[in-house]
Amino acid sequence: MTEQGIGASVLRKEDFRFVRGRGKYTDDINLLNQAHAIIVRSPHAHATINGIDKSAALAAPGVVAVLTAEDFAAFGGLPCGWQVIGKGEEPMIEPKHPILAEGKVRHVGDPVAVVIAETKTQARDAAELVDIDYTELPAVIDMREALKNAPAAVHDEAADNQCFDWEIGDRAAVDAEFAKAHHVTSLELINNRLVPNAMEPRCAIGDYDNASGEHTLYTTSQNPHVIRLLMGAFVLQIPEHKLRIYAPDVGGGFGSKIYHYAEEAIMTVAAKVLERPVKWTSDRTEAFLSDAHARDHVTKVELALDADGKFLALREFTLANMGAYLSTFAPSIPTYLHATLLAGQYTTPVIYAEVKAAFTNTVPVDAYRGAGRPEATYLLERIVDKAAAEMGIDRIELRRKNFIQPDQFPYDTPVALTYDTGDFEATLTPALAASKWDSFEERRKEAAGRGKLRGIGISCYIEACGIAPSNIAGALGARAGLYESATVRVNPTGSIQVLTGSHSHGQGHETSFAQIVADKLGLDIGSIEIVHGDTNKIPFGMGTYGSRSMAVGGVALSNATDKIINKATKIAAHLMEASAEDVVFEDGIFKVAGTDKAVPFGDVALTAYVPHNYPLEELEPGLEETSFYDPKNFTFPSGSHICEVEIDPGTGEIDIVAMHATDDFGNVINPMIVEGQVHGGLVQGIGQALFENAAYDSNGQLLSGSYMDYCMPRADDVPSFTVDHEVTACTHNVLGVKGCGEAGAIGSPPAVINAIVDALRDYGVTHIDMPATPAKIWNIVNQGTTAQAAE
Repeated sequence: MTEQGIGASVLRKEDFRFVRGRGKYTDDINLLNQAHAIIVRSPHAHATINGIDKSAALAAPGVVAVLTAEDFAAFGGLPCGWQVIGKGEEPMIEPKHPILAEGKVRHVGDPVAVVIAETKTQARDAAELVDIDYTELPAVIDMREALKNAPAAVHDEAADNQCFDWEIGDRAAVDAEFAKAHHVTSLELINNRLVPNAMEPRCAIGDYDNASGEHTLYTTSQNPHVIRLLMGAFVLQIPEHKLRIYAPDVGGGFGSKIYHYAEEAIMTVAAKVLERPVKWTSDRTEAFLSDAHARDHVTKVELALDADGKFLALREFTLANMGAYLSTFAPSIPTYLHATLLAGQYTTPVIYAEVKAAFTNTVPVDAYRGAGRPEATYLLERIVDKAAAEMGIDRIELRRKNFIQPDQFPYDTPVALTYDTGDFEATLTPALAASKWDSFEERRKEAAGRGKLRGIGISCYIEACGIAPSNIAGALGARAGLYESATVRVNPTGSIQVLTGSHSHGQGHETSFAQIVADKLGLDIGSIEIVHGDTNKIPFGMGTYGSRSMAVGGVALSNATDKIINKATKIAAHLMEASAEDVVFEDGIFKVAGTDKAVPFGDVALTAYVPHNYPLEELEPGLEETSFYDPKNFTFPSGSHICEVEIDPGTGEIDIVAMHATDDFGNVINPMIVEGQVHGGLVQGIGQALFENAAYDSNGQLLSGSYMDYCMPRADDVPSFTVDHEVTACTHNVLGVKGCGEAGAIGSPPAVINAIVDALRDYGVTHIDMPATPAKIWNIVNQGTTAQAAE
């Protein structure tokens, strides 16, 4: 490790511009002759559109155009990027997702028309004048009712509102184990619906060049090339080279900026129609109604155990809410990114999961930090705790008794995954020590003396990152490749540009990616520039999500750098009149082993572009290499998270007094950045466990549609976290990395709820659904209700 290379806590290069307000976000871009758009959205959850009167809006000051569905009739709908095949080889129901509502609206916020004017204020005023005649229809909100006796069908193609009925595992084998089990633990739980709230709302600017016929879309996206692929091929149906996507600095995403949204297509088309740039920027209330929501599962899970507490079998039955339309990757979240993780850290021999997905008149649901893996970890770690209590077995010992042991790797789970490596005791033991687990009962007694209820909870998680390989993902329904790309361009003076298909929206790529190159080439990190986000500059890549940036994008970058070193070694050998096999490269200097001959990297770079003394018969001039990396397997970060809470029985208020995380992310490139990622994930996990909940009324109105009603964690709601990491290196990538971006949000929710249940043990509480609000706690403590009744 050098001071700037792999393993060093280098300060983030990008923060120099961000903290001075010099970041460049999509809304900071304003083009010459730019018009402004406001989307007219449905106020109803379900209604037919009988007619749209645009006349008053068109006559309003500054209005340039009012567009409706008929203006987009020539284009396709928004595509879904993952197909799920259900029971009996039955493909999922995949209704059209129109750019603007066609004849019917299906959720509050469904886009119906777009008003374009000279200024945003004029567009907003005119949008109030668009007169839409609706006939309201019964709304389908609760997914349990949607699949039983729904008053209406969200889509004609799915009369029973079922998108798919999917399963994994051997049901007969699982049922046989349950039949002979010594003990069966059952639990019904809800994984609450969330609204992603990135700091920067979404924005899209369309532009069109009449001379070249090229479209440009500036957008807040986590994966520019995926947007180009989906919108160019399936929506606009134009050649991809005629569509440029540029995502500059992006202020957070957490998954919600992966998808291809209608506004992107609307602005792109409108710019061509009007022959001028058109810009739309969401406000926060609009974001609640238009950005994809997350989670929203209703689950029954059962665990079978023998008399010694060994797990025999697990079965899960989940209802997953798709919302009104299929968002880009929605079908994969409750299926292949969820049920395949149900083994967790344990040797459960057989597992069965059935997932039914429902259409409802709500905002579409898709990936959000963790994407299926938090839901799997939550149900698993909750039922393990419940089983321990029911059988009178210490909850730590029950976990240890069922851990996959280090000598069992690579380990084939019964739900289609192969864990390449891991050591779960290695993260559990330091987590217990750091949290002072053994002395907790003393703290519980002390808190009781102050009239407080104190509890401690643990969660042992594993997740799958770097979704791959492409051929396996394709067989499971992915409609795109899942590789990543990188180009390393050495300039004549020795400075470096790295063009990456990954996209940074807070992860610190400009620093950690540069550290890899600096480490390998022995260069100063300041001489390395990371370029991302512009499809006209970067090689085709799949973007950033699923904690894949380092495990896939970083490895592509490392491989491309190795190609640079290989070519540069041959050039250096020629300059030193030596064999390439005798040349070694250390600290930015090429040397002939056993001699004093040496040439610095910068001289080699200049020679590559000024090839006066150059092996032209062997090598082409220039020093630029590209690598596409398609992983052989997922990576599998894991860890143990421990939460300690104190509850005021008089108010129901919950105080998280301590939170510790010990994680195994494989090799770590920048420990400081990784620690920051864990901190952020922990806060979001705590937010789900205690505060956040997207609630609809029976008419489909979003009751939690602003920060007045949707509670987010603040700084004083969380403690000073303690985090550390252990290392078992990934065995199938050259960096040995696994991924860290989602771990905090995966491990923390069950740890928090387990701690709350532990604090309420004397009240007969065995489970409480998220969010565990003070009102729920107060009802349990002061009115003698059960946790179930408190819901």
